[in-house]
Amino acid sequence: MRRQLPHENEKRYLVYAGTGTDLIFNHGLDLPGFASFPLLEQPKTRSVLAAQMLGLVQLGARMEMGCILDAPTWMANADRAAPLGYDPERLEEVNRDAVALMEDVRQSATRDDVLVSACVGPRHDPYADIAEMTVEEARAYHARQLNVLKDTSVDLVTAYTFNRISEAAGCILAARDAGLPVIMSLVVETDGCLTDGTPLTEAIDRIDVRSEGAALFFMVNCAHPSHFSDAVRAHPRLRGVVANASRCSHEELDEAVELDEGDPQELGQEIAAVMAANPAIKVFGGCCGTDMRHMKSMAQQVSGDKP
Repeated sequence: MRRQLPHENEKRYLVYAGTGTDLIFNHGLDLPGFASFPLLEQPKTRSVLAAQMLGLVQLGARMEMGCILDAPTWMANADRAAPLGYDPERLEEVNRDAVALMEDVRQSATRDDVLVSACVGPRHDPYADIAEMTVEEARAYHARQLNVLKDTSVDLVTAYTFNRISEAAGCILAARDAGLPVIMSLVVETDGCLTDGTPLTEAIDRIDVRSEGAALFFMVNCAHPSHFSDAVRAHPRLRGVVANASRCSHEELDEAVELDEGDPQELGQEIAAVMAANPAIKVFGGCCGTDMRHMKSMAQQVSGDKP
């Protein structure tokens, strides 16, 4: 069954990309390299992954909003999985299994507005000081994971936390080559720019040119609304915001030993304000430091159903 995607209707969609910090700080689980896909291999931790997304489905049903279930595959690419002991064959199995788990969660819902997304991450740590790949290098690299995912039940791919223009463009083209609709989500610093200083909307335009406009649309994630609210500028191709709970910089968050969960009510208000000023935005949710309290607050504030 071919489901409508977020850009094809007026419905708002919830997405929860804050699973990693939730698993570490709220569930006490170890994530080597910040990879959650190894948790698929144990029944107890597998059930925790499912429960996170089941909570999202239930919230979406209560708020009459759609939701996007991201498979825990952000780190499940060759270079980032190899240090964890995953060879190519085992990695293919993990990608398929992660989607299968999200499909199981979807089957628990009775609504047709629950989408399953394959979550794709950058080749390297997005904040590492490394040379940027060319578009074609990135296209070939991401094709390996995407060609596995195209044979699963995913409705789309969401590429999260990209901040290098050439890699983002190459990933989009690889998804198109595989016949997979793709959302490209960029990460910005506290000034609303990518790490190389490119303003968010300029980066979107440059990526769109280099990827021939093949992305469904763009989002921004892993940043607080105070970092990106002025950078969005009502850009028509930017249709999603997935926010951190904390106002801290990425460097500060990396060094933190305690979770900065911010203020759920304030975060909801800020996301609602961003969406009111940018009517193209239809997808929203939480990233690092958030949990279902933040998600509920955002959904209530966006819908006008204030607590």
